[in-house]
Amino acid sequence: MTKFKSCAGKFICIGLVIGFFPAVSFSQDKLSGRVVNAISGEKIQGASVAIENSFVKTITDVNGNFSFPLQQKENTVVHVTHISYRDTSIVVKQGEHSIEIRMLPGTILADEVNIVATRAGDQSAMAFTNLKKEEIEKQNLGQDLPYLLNLTPSVVVTSDAGAGVGYTGIRIRGSDATRVNVTINGIPVNDAEGLLVYWVDLPDFASSVDNIQIQRGIGTSTNGAGAFGGSVNIQTSKLSTEPFALMNSSYGSFRTMKNTVQFGTGLLNTKFALEGRLSKITSDGYIDRATSDLKSFYLSGGYYGKKSSLRLIVFSGKEKTYQAWYGVPQEKLNGNPDSLLNHYYNNLGYLYVTPKDSVNLFNANNRTYNYYSYNNQTDNYQQDYYQLHYSYELNSNFNLNTALHYTKGKGYYEEYKPQQNFSDYHLDTLFIGSDTIASTDLIRQRWLDNDFYGFTFSGNYEKNALQITVGGAANRYMGRHYDEIIWAKYASNKGINDVYRDNDATKDDVNFFAKTNYKMNASLNLFGDIQFRTVQYSFLGLDDAFNHAQQQVEVNFFNPKVGLNYRLNASSRIYGSVAIGHKEPVREDYTGFVALNRPKPEEMTDVETGYSLAQNKFRAAVNFYYMTYKNQLVLTGRINDVGEYPRQNVDQSRRAGMEIEFDWNILKNLKLTSNLTISENKIESLSEYVDSSDDVAYYPQAVVTHKNTDISFSPDVIGAAVIAYSPIKNFTLELVSKYVGKQFLDNTSNKNRMLDAYYLNDVRLNYRIATKLFKEVSLKFAVYNLLDKKYQSNGYSYSYYYDGMLYTQNYYYPQAGRNWLAGVSIKF
Repeated sequence: MTKFKSCAGKFICIGLVIGFFPAVSFSQDKLSGRVVNAISGEKIQGASVAIENSFVKTITDVNGNFSFPLQQKENTVVHVTHISYRDTSIVVKQGEHSIEIRMLPGTILADEVNIVATRAGDQSAMAFTNLKKEEIEKQNLGQDLPYLLNLTPSVVVTSDAGAGVGYTGIRIRGSDATRVNVTINGIPVNDAEGLLVYWVDLPDFASSVDNIQIQRGIGTSTNGAGAFGGSVNIQTSKLSTEPFALMNSSYGSFRTMKNTVQFGTGLLNTKFALEGRLSKITSDGYIDRATSDLKSFYLSGGYYGKKSSLRLIVFSGKEKTYQAWYGVPQEKLNGNPDSLLNHYYNNLGYLYVTPKDSVNLFNANNRTYNYYSYNNQTDNYQQDYYQLHYSYELNSNFNLNTALHYTKGKGYYEEYKPQQNFSDYHLDTLFIGSDTIASTDLIRQRWLDNDFYGFTFSGNYEKNALQITVGGAANRYMGRHYDEIIWAKYASNKGINDVYRDNDATKDDVNFFAKTNYKMNASLNLFGDIQFRTVQYSFLGLDDAFNHAQQQVEVNFFNPKVGLNYRLNASSRIYGSVAIGHKEPVREDYTGFVALNRPKPEEMTDVETGYSLAQNKFRAAVNFYYMTYKNQLVLTGRINDVGEYPRQNVDQSRRAGMEIEFDWNILKNLKLTSNLTISENKIESLSEYVDSSDDVAYYPQAVVTHKNTDISFSPDVIGAAVIAYSPIKNFTLELVSKYVGKQFLDNTSNKNRMLDAYYLNDVRLNYRIATKLFKEVSLKFAVYNLLDKKYQSNGYSYSYYYDGMLYTQNYYYPQAGRNWLAGVSIKF
């Protein structure tokens, strides 16, 4: 109860508490019916039947039957969809209680068959959220895709540049991006070595997205890295049977600008279609010099037959961003001159070497300060994606899907480094007259040149009460890491662009999974899912004699999942599941240790149970989760074999929480959508290692033991709500709220190393009109952080002992105050 009171007074919580447990047992009529093939009369199983402007939705059974409650005061529109049939809508007259819906077979194979193997469905016993194209479009004004997911349950987003353009990140249930599996059309996107997704390499990708499913927890088996916090499954734009052209532009604070043009040929000769997009986004960023210059394109061409489809998709992103990675020192952020001066002297000669560093530290704005001042301190990268998808429908019960993919990435980041030791760059000491020179100022570029390719496959069988999916993938990653010196005050024995560090890595990832849904009876559905995954990784590391040598690691994982879904009545269900997942360490976890000391893979057991209710005017759901980790990798401060601070295994840790969702159509033109997560995130026992100059031992560190301590960056409370009001047709005014509870910067639960809770409000306006000249004109306007809240969404901490005293240095990433974006979209 104490945790819940922590957000009392916030309207997100008020809306949830008032609305979640209303008198849900309204007396209602029932609408029943059957869905059949319009030509053959065959009963259609698995069709989705939904009431327009309602939360009522169901799936037809093996006999094509459906039934749900319906409060009907006027004629009602029913929508029916199925991947093998044309979308169908009919009007149900007031007082009508039984209907038959006749669907025509699809003239082309639907795009959904490509991604059904990695998606959770209505019968799945797990927590997930689907975002449709319309929901994505109304938010898309140029911010990176994580910001368009910000209002989904248990999600926290952050931006290095402070305004959602450039380097952005996402956490789900407190889990960082290395534990969030991302796929595009079923193809893995996470970097094979670091397991991160760099959304900056996919600028304006949201403009080419049809829908997104966010699974929380382990979720269903999918391709790519293990999902511990969640999965983000993205499906790109589906076939448009009608030709179109679209121009989209937006502008706003920090000179943020997005320009997009799109086109689609529609279906040509009933078989072929082509679609494309060009985008450019620029922004100065909220943080000083945190500029972004982003370009991208998307091209899709396909052959669509009645039983088969072949689709080639090519998309690319190219980015140049000024680095804002270092953060703002706490002393600078607080604006206290004395503490800032102490910070400066404590780091003189280490962080602040040149006079330019000093001027920048003391003269820059407290919140927008950027440590980097070199004029080309930039990140430069291009990533090109190629996907070839083939689908074949053997019959109405069985379809096969395969895909080939190739991703090419190449780029570098450039940085100015003063007073660097020659020995660190394999340079010879210089002797000039009587002077000995062993260090130099230099500019370096750190390069990554990588290739990722492979294939995926799946087969889906559905008949009567049984649904089976088998699938898998085999992928190879080849990456070259190398660094160059492009300028040096004293060149020593190196020339321009000479490479001083060069190593290669190869990673093979093979997985196979099988899933089944079995409908025991009209109410009970059983779910099973097993995955075998093997990873072989070759990298330049340390052998047991501390020599640099190519190293090999092989890990094998077995990931089982079981669950059940029980429909209590036509409008409510309960479910439960147990899943086990594994995930390998990332590159940095491996490279700093000799073979005997390498960290172990992580293991998690995820138990989920929930209840959902969907009626005519409202939908409510509650999901409970209990995720226990073995060997979770966390930062402890301990120095590794090469003197760095990597993540290390902790024996036992856990995340436990409750996720509540509530949607209410209060009036015909007034709607509330909200969610709330309350959680506890703990490590049972942690040994914190703190650098100390008072200990003369090798790698001197003091050890502090913490019991039942909080996991870093895991807020106990996360909430979001949207109140949408439509006073006139096609115009919507939305008040958006987001609450994120306090977060610790490390795993010690130390309140001096913490991000404060924050509560934000946005306002969004959307207006669509049709004209004689254009099919549609859409106007969008958004004000973010309406109340100008000063807050930080990310940071890091470092502590050390000196002369018996503990010193802590915290760094934060301030986010923009009140800012705005406005856009116009014209569809031809």
